[in-house]
Amino acid sequence: MIFQTIIAARIIFIFSLINFVTAFLVLLSCRCIPGLKITGDLMQYSIYRRLFGYHCYYWRAFWISVVIHAIFAIGFIGVPF
Repeated sequence: MIFQTIIAARIIFIFSLINFVTAFLVLLSCRCIPGLKITGDLMQYSIYRRLFGYHCYYWRAFWISVVIHAIFAIGFIGVPF
């Protein structure tokens, strides 16, 4: 079974890194979260406006990564209940 191999463990690790990166991009590009006043100041920079333009794609990548990570983690470790 693929879930009990070293490849599955590597996939879990890779997708955990992708989760962190995409979560950071979602947080950085979201102006809706109160308390993140830094994002309002960043709108004057063109590179941030380009980053902000891809906000919806960051969410999609994040959720796809979370689902794949969860499937492999549950398959590798099992359900703990």
